[in-house]
Amino acid sequence: MAERTTAAVDVADNSGDEPLTAQADQSTADGVAKNRERDTDRDEAQGSDGAERPEEASPLELHSGHKLAGRYRLEDCVTRLDGFSSWRAVDEKLRRAVGVHVLPANHTRARSVLAAARSSALLGDPRFVQVLDAVEENALVYVVHEWLPDAIELTTLLASGPLEPHDAYQMVSQISSAMAAAHREGLAHLRLNPNAVLRTSTGQWRIRGLAVNAALRGVSSDSPQRTDTEAIGALLYAALTQRWPYEDDAFGLSGLPKDVGLIAPDQVRAGVHRGLSELAMRAFANDGATASRHEAACTTPEELVKAIGEMPRIRPPEPSFTAPPDYQRTTYQQGTYGRPAPHPGATQAVTALPPPLQSRTGRALKWAVSALLIAALGLGSWQLADALMDHGNKSEDTDQTQTTDGNDENGAVTPKPKSGAPIAISGTQDFDPFGDGSEKPSDLYKAYDNSASTYWQTAAYYKSADFGRLKPGVGIILDLGSVQQVGKVTVSFIGDTSLELRAANETTGTLPTAFDSYKEVADGSGTTVTLKPNQSLKARYLLVWLTSLPQTEAGIYRGRVADIKVAH
Repeated sequence: MAERTTAAVDVADNSGDEPLTAQADQSTADGVAKNRERDTDRDEAQGSDGAERPEEASPLELHSGHKLAGRYRLEDCVTRLDGFSSWRAVDEKLRRAVGVHVLPANHTRARSVLAAARSSALLGDPRFVQVLDAVEENALVYVVHEWLPDAIELTTLLASGPLEPHDAYQMVSQISSAMAAAHREGLAHLRLNPNAVLRTSTGQWRIRGLAVNAALRGVSSDSPQRTDTEAIGALLYAALTQRWPYEDDAFGLSGLPKDVGLIAPDQVRAGVHRGLSELAMRAFANDGATASRHEAACTTPEELVKAIGEMPRIRPPEPSFTAPPDYQRTTYQQGTYGRPAPHPGATQAVTALPPPLQSRTGRALKWAVSALLIAALGLGSWQLADALMDHGNKSEDTDQTQTTDGNDENGAVTPKPKSGAPIAISGTQDFDPFGDGSEKPSDLYKAYDNSASTYWQTAAYYKSADFGRLKPGVGIILDLGSVQQVGKVTVSFIGDTSLELRAANETTGTLPTAFDSYKEVADGSGTTVTLKPNQSLKARYLLVWLTSLPQTEAGIYRGRVADIKVAH
């Protein structure tokens, strides 16, 4: 039985426990021609090749600031095409950025878009950008999905050149495994292109638009596994050569020369990894034929995963270290200060040391020096003994009048800490209550390791220094181990940064996780900021709260904390 499925798997009537794979034989209801899509720029504007254009629905009167369901505030329109629009929005309830696709409920593809979104949401695989909501209300259909502000599209990565072999290997391995899992559940992508593949700041590759992107554009296929497998091959081809493996230019990449046909990546660009080149060719519909080997073509993502597993693992490149310069002695250290350096190859005469003092004058001089040393030692001993006696007398008086700050559990007097003395930071925690709850926790130790060359940095934000207007700030919680008298906190940044110092109540026994638990005690801005509370402060938990970020050389906004010091 021939395989036949679409990206828009209909789950609207699936109220039982039927698995997603049982729905794989359904087809779309919009009558779209089932031709393989080449994903060129022209396709973006016109839909899939040969596809029947849907009846134009009434245009949506949407604008920045419009709210959906009373919580999703539309910010920037990313795409407006074929009767639907895509937006970057803010979920005001959870205070996070999201993406939203919107189209009229009477659009010819509204039903299939809802079905595709619900199917994708049921998969729940973290390798895909997750669908968060799919709703029809007020004559609108809208799909809400994750927004990853720190992720970079493969299109952007390839603009600066091809990927390194290890990065290309990781990309094709992760994308193939993810698509194999999706196809096992009866889901296809059908629009897998460099715009749909993202690399996060942790190096993980993620896919967006599973099923939904194809449903929005009315794309389907008689052989979805073959279509997605060839799309993965095109991604790998582009990653290795910085060329699109078809004659038409697309996604900012130049196509192949006219009338040449599909040639192996290692024939397009010198230095391409041979194994990855052959893998890309096996993903295309040329039976995997290469100049040196004739392997069977990979027709499904599962077969592509198996082929990758049979390859030798490609390891990351070894880090390169610059050798320090050779140690150069100065003429002063060489003992030739004030004298010309000898010519190379010349034998330098060794100066004989003068004989020891053996004459009568020499012996007298030695006795005189010895007597002076004995007298100096005697005088020093007498002064030291006198100082110790005075110190003992003063200590007795001081013990009677010493200012105390409290008693410990044994009743002993605890001296008041000296002003300016450092306070050790016993622990830290990242604090992102208005975002996704996490902000680069693995690098927190770099913010207080007493090294200016290492730093903790926030995620990347775009458009403005106020976190792209997505949230009011992020920060680091400092645990001082016990309640301490805090006199000042000094924070060093890379780039001009604004921040607030906040503190939890000194009676708090456990680490507070609510923003309102921390009260502002000082603020400032700059590259090295000393924050001094306006009044006496005792606390165990402090919050260094960043409110405005500097712009980096890459044009993004990102906070970088190089060092934090706390003192009495």
